[in-house]
Amino acid sequence: MMQHTGELNLSDFPRTCGEWLQGRGADSDVVISSRIRLARNIRGFNFPIKMTEKQKAEVVELVAEAIRGRALRLDLNSSSSIDRALLVERHLISKELANGDGARSVIFGRGEMVSIMVNEEDHLRIQCIKSGFDLDRIWARLSRIDRLLERQLPIAFDDKVGYLTACPTNVGTGMRVSVMLHLPCLTMKEHIRKVQRACDSMNLALRGLYGEGTQALGDFYQISNQATLGKSEEQTVAAIKQVMPVVIKYERGMREALLKEDKAFLEDRVERALATLRAARQINVEEMMQHMSMVRLGLRCGLIPPAGLGIHELNELFLLCQPAHLQKHERRSLTPEERNVLRADIIRNRLSQASMN
Repeated sequence: MMQHTGELNLSDFPRTCGEWLQGRGADSDVVISSRIRLARNIRGFNFPIKMTEKQKAEVVELVAEAIRGRALRLDLNSSSSIDRALLVERHLISKELANGDGARSVIFGRGEMVSIMVNEEDHLRIQCIKSGFDLDRIWARLSRIDRLLERQLPIAFDDKVGYLTACPTNVGTGMRVSVMLHLPCLTMKEHIRKVQRACDSMNLALRGLYGEGTQALGDFYQISNQATLGKSEEQTVAAIKQVMPVVIKYERGMREALLKEDKAFLEDRVERALATLRAARQINVEEMMQHMSMVRLGLRCGLIPPAGLGIHELNELFLLCQPAHLQKHERRSLTPEERNVLRADIIRNRLSQASMN
């Protein structure tokens, strides 16, 4: 399932990034990561919103016992707000779990590919996430973990409708398949609206960096399924696999058109972004991510040589400069102004050797 990795130390996190930000895998010029998540509940317990504190604690211990010795576990009820925010930034937990109350936890393995949220909206939210477009491999791994957990825990299942979940939209397979994409050219030329309309017509959701209700910071978007009832897991995966190549081709075509027909415009956008990041004395997350989006585009289009700055290094910088990661790195709480200054200092230092071709 998941391998034991020793004592959990979140202080090490600001110096690393999970597998999903490695910048590798199929179609990684456009696809940042692929993720599949399963919602599961344990028979005999109310859904978390109706659970007593004692029941929540019982569920946490039941899940911990089911996977004991195979993964790292963090008790979120006793964790600091900075630690919880850091886990959200790493896509290991949701904002809902971070901001929840009572007994709840997260369990994850080496490389952060697999994680299990305990007592979010459902008793279990099991996810597998990796870089690039690779839904088949993710589903193969996640389904094995799901089967192993079902041998250990009495999962709530109905022969007619499938897995029982707190939200009716998850009843059935309980599956959410999502692909995170970097779509700067479609956004720049306002073609992202066409992608939105296409997703709506196919009953797919187009969301921001951190999922439902979030903005598309840095031109990052997530496309995911909305229906889970009446379709098998394989059909849901196949539906996302069918639409992704179209979106990927659309973004690539727009990049090629700009390079061919309006290269000066594209070079100007990339060079301005790089110059701002290399000169800024304070910068907030939104501005940083918008400029980093252009730098990422410049790297992928060959406008910035990879020597000294590759996609992996840019991803590490992106993660390190998120608010909770900055504070964890400094081992103290920082005001927004202090974070903006520190963020700018780190970026200037990391990008000092980066330049345009």
